[in-house]
Amino acid sequence: MSAILDGMPIRWTCPRCDREFARAGQGHTCVPGGTVAETFAGRPPWQRAVYDAVLDHLHTLGDVHEDAVKVGVFLKRDRKLAELRPRARDVLVYLWLPRPVETARIAPASWASGPRVGHRLSLRAVSEVDDEVREWFTIAYETS
Repeated sequence: MSAILDGMPIRWTCPRCDREFARAGQGHTCVPGGTVAETFAGRPPWQRAVYDAVLDHLHTLGDVHEDAVKVGVFLKRDRKLAELRPRARDVLVYLWLPRPVETARIAPASWASGPRVGHRLSLRAVSEVDDEVREWFTIAYETS
């Protein structure tokens, strides 16, 4: 867990890649950060709209750190709660939840991060960011 100052986590910034993390010296792949706009540049507008719908929901819950890199945007609270990666036909979402969830829409991935289980979800339209998906993001946010 990161330190807290005035109710906000104190994040560590890597001096090599200038990206923020929860703990000083936290292991990561050191790649240069970018902006959300750069991540979605040249992509269909609906993909950025999917991202914005997810972020709008998360902002109703509290602060979210956006760590944009070339392959996608990593969303963090204290720890990473989700990754959104624009691809040719969808926005691939990796979501960390406290237990496996299996439906036709989401499937546990083959990895875990401590007590959390990684899940994969494919979003192809803003309308797919519905109550069920927002609930999964809420759970991921609350357990990150």
